[in-house]
Amino acid sequence: MLTEHHCHILPQIDDGSNSVEMSLEMIKMMRSQGVERIIATPHFYAHRERNDVKAYLAKRQAAYDKIVQADNSNSDILLGAEVAIEHGLHNVPDIDKLRLADTNYILLELPYAGFQHWYLDEITDIAYEYKLTPVIAHIHRYLDYYSKSEYEEVLKLDAIFQINNEALGNFKERRFVKKLIKEGYPYLFGSDAHNLTDRKPNWDLLRKKAKTDVIDGAERILSECKEEY
Repeated sequence: MLTEHHCHILPQIDDGSNSVEMSLEMIKMMRSQGVERIIATPHFYAHRERNDVKAYLAKRQAAYDKIVQADNSNSDILLGAEVAIEHGLHNVPDIDKLRLADTNYILLELPYAGFQHWYLDEITDIAYEYKLTPVIAHIHRYLDYYSKSEYEEVLKLDAIFQINNEALGNFKERRFVKKLIKEGYPYLFGSDAHNLTDRKPNWDLLRKKAKTDVIDGAERILSECKEEY
């Protein structure tokens, strides 16, 4: 089952879809590209949400309800979040409620800045305190920020590494991703789709650039999860 693990299809909740109509078109495009299971992961920034996870969850539910009301066939879409790493994130109440659907995975986004050890401390604390498995969003996007040794520190985390489909279309990122997979790191794919133009669903790209066994390898990761979808 081809699974979308990272996308911004819920309307008017972050910098992704700006309308119900756009959301429906994005979902339609994903399904036409062979996606059978979708997890919506709108951004969660603790400082913007004033550390109020419950209020964020209410907004997320309201956005989800809009697309289901518009088309009930979307009632099978699952919910998660892309959680930005910030100082003190592990102390935010109910952070575990931001996990991907009913799994023990939580999608975490590293800052777009130079490497700092506190990033890893926050990730480790969240994993330990809530018994969650971190999924590091678009791991390939930090090639211009991290040195080789800093990347090695990130890869030592007991984590899963999420790969954006777009990485397979970029020589530098594709080389990094191939090495990651070859060395046996656990990985998941996602489109990180935000709209219908410059950041549209791109599962056709992944299926063109990646071998079937590579795609299947990501799906097998799900069977190792402690809880089922």
